[in-house]
Amino acid sequence: MFAAVLTTIFFSLSVVFGARSAKLLGPYLANLGRITLATVLLGIWAHTRGTGLQGPGLPWFFLSGVIGFGLGDMALFGALPRIGPRLSILLTQCLAAPIAAAVEWLWLGTTLRVSDLICAGVILAGVATALAPDHGSDIPPRTFWVGVLFGIGSALGQALGAVISRKAISLDVMAGMRIDGGTQAYQRILGGMLLTWIAVQILRSRSSEKDSPPARWREGWKFMVANALAGPSIGVGCYQWALKMKGSGIVLPIVATSPLVTIILSWWIDRIRPSRRAVLGGLIAVGGAVALTLLQD
Repeated sequence: MFAAVLTTIFFSLSVVFGARSAKLLGPYLANLGRITLATVLLGIWAHTRGTGLQGPGLPWFFLSGVIGFGLGDMALFGALPRIGPRLSILLTQCLAAPIAAAVEWLWLGTTLRVSDLICAGVILAGVATALAPDHGSDIPPRTFWVGVLFGIGSALGQALGAVISRKAISLDVMAGMRIDGGTQAYQRILGGMLLTWIAVQILRSRSSEKDSPPARWREGWKFMVANALAGPSIGVGCYQWALKMKGSGIVLPIVATSPLVTIILSWWIDRIRPSRRAVLGGLIAVGGAVALTLLQD
C-alpha cells in the first residue's frame, strides 16, 4: 500500500513539474531534457543491476517506447501548457484504460464484458463532465480543444504502449528470462528518446521561434529534472516495488487516483483552484477507472 501511494504521489508531482517546465522551456525541449535524463538514469540501473539489452522482447519494448514514451509523451507535453496538469492527467490516465481494453479486444482477442463497457461509459461521462468549459475560463476555446486533442493522443499512446509491452513481456517469459521493471522501462524509453530527439530536431529546424532565454532556463531546468526524477525514475521504481509487494489488483486502483491527487497538488503548488464540476467529473472518471481495474480477472 505504501509503495502504491508513493507511486501515485510521484506520478502526480511529475505532471505538475512537467507543466511548469513546459511553460518555461517550451513543451518539446522540456520533454527532450526529461526523457534524456531519465534514459541515463534507467540505463545505469539496467547495465549494472539489470540485464541491459537482453531478451527476445527487446524489439517490442522498443516499439512500445516509440509509441508510449515517444508519441504519447510528446502529446502529453503538448497538452500540459494548454489545458494544465489537472485535465492532462485526467485524459491520459482515465481514457488509457478503456482504450487499452478495446485494443486488446481487437488485437489479442481479449473478451470485452458488459461490466467493462459500463465502466468505460462511466469514465467517458466523467471526462465529459470535467471537460465542460467553465464560465470565466481564461483559456481560448481553440487552445482548449487543441489541448484536449493532445490529451486524447497521450491516452492513446499510453494505452498502445502498455498493450505492446504485454506482448514483449510474454516473449521474455516464454524464453525463461526474468527481466526487472527498471530494465523493461529502459528498453522502452530508448525508443521514446530516439523518436523525441528526431521530432525535436525537425520541429526546431522548421520553427522561427527563438530558444528560451537564459533566465527561463535557470528556472526551468529545476522543474525538468524534478519531472524526470518524479516520473520515469523514482515514480517507476516505486511502481515496480508496489507491484512486487502487492500485485496489480491492489496497486492499479490506487495509482488510478492520480488525477485526483494532481488536482490537490495543483491547488497547493500552483494555486489553481478547480471548479466543482471539474472535481465531480474527476471523481466519476477515476471511479470508473478504479472499477474497471478491480473487475479485471
